[in-house]
Amino acid sequence: MICPNCSSVNDAGRKFCLECGTRLDAGCPNCGAQNPPGAKFCGECGTNLTPGGSAGSVAVASPTGESGAASGSGGTSERRLVSVLFADLVGFTTMAQDEDPEDTREFLTRYFELARTIVDRYGGTIEKFIGDAVMAVWGTPTTHEDDAERAVRAALELVDGVPGISDTHAAQARAGVLTGHAAVTLGASGQGMVAGDLVNTASRLQSVAPPGTVLVGEATYHAAEGAIRFEEAGEHLLKGKAAPVPAWRAAAVVGLRGGTGRSEALEPPFTGRDE
Repeated sequence: MICPNCSSVNDAGRKFCLECGTRLDAGCPNCGAQNPPGAKFCGECGTNLTPGGSAGSVAVASPTGESGAASGSGGTSERRLVSVLFADLVGFTTMAQDEDPEDTREFLTRYFELARTIVDRYGGTIEKFIGDAVMAVWGTPTTHEDDAERAVRAALELVDGVPGISDTHAAQARAGVLTGHAAVTLGASGQGMVAGDLVNTASRLQSVAPPGTVLVGEATYHAAEGAIRFEEAGEHLLKGKAAPVPAWRAAAVVGLRGGTGRSEALEPPFTGRDE
């Protein structure tokens, strides 16, 4: 299997390039279906997967019912309510400097695969990987009424799962989730799907989260508090923001979707959780 980015040869079945980390199976920009490397058209909806191609393109429906053809330049743009998740590894630079490069690559491959699996499970889309950071978005191309809750659930599961993927280091992750309006490019895949101050602020919020925690903004807190237990985390003066940004720490999942089944009584403390 040849990497489309660096042309390195990878074993059949690999999802990411062992040399540069590029995903080897292409996601359809219209329906999200995975297609093998080199595919010219999506096997699910027939969308043209060739860069700059137009033949076989399909219409992308907007929430208002209008449709626009996804072009080779990136598709149509619109304003949408989305939830953005940023996560990164705590102290990864220090951890990697004394590590063999191949071991570091293998660890990152497991980390990226864990992130993609969790984000896919909760109906989100990976926007991009930046070094050891992950950016994912909910609300595009598919919108769910509980996108904010899905993003927080995914963030909690990712942070909890990172310590288990390293055999030699006590790896930890931290995450930030913000909900708000952003400029969304329909039909785009990977980097460039979402833009706006929301993205920058989510990244800044993640950077001030303590190791092993998930911080969320006010809109996310109100949208997900039915199913997630939150604790106030105070206000944070983020780089580039004129005023402090209030934050809440996602502590635990305490209900089903939308808070269904959540007990109204006081929650008892957890005991006996150590192995």
